Amino acid sequence: MKNIDQSILIIDDDNRNIFALKMVLKSKKYICYTATSYFEGLEILQKNEDIKLILMDMMMPDIDGYQAIAKLKESEKMKAIPVIAITAQAMSGDKEKCLEVGADGYVSKPVDIDHLMVYINKYL
Repeated sequence: MKNIDQSILIIDDDNRNIFALKMVLKSKKYICYTATSYFEGLEILQKNEDIKLILMDMMMPDIDGYQAIAKLKESEKMKAIPVIAITAQAMSGDKEKCLEVGADGYVSKPVDIDHLMVYINKYL
């Protein structure tokens, strides 16, 4: 049974990443919303108050994940929603940079589902 209290928004400009994450999360009974840009994600967030967690790709055109997280955390309504940074950048200091802009967690690509689930279980 799906639980409306466990809705997750995936923001990633690569549809293959969205597809893979969505399939795994749906198999675990999460409701998933998807967006390919910050602006599309913001629109979805404004229309769906049931979203309890955001998985944010950090490398996107236009507004990257760092800028997107900072903007979300400026909003009274959005700042309470935990954001997990998901990035292919796994260099020294990247995790700290994500956390500095307001991410609540950090997972590098390729995504280790067990590691991601630790964060999901923590926040949902």
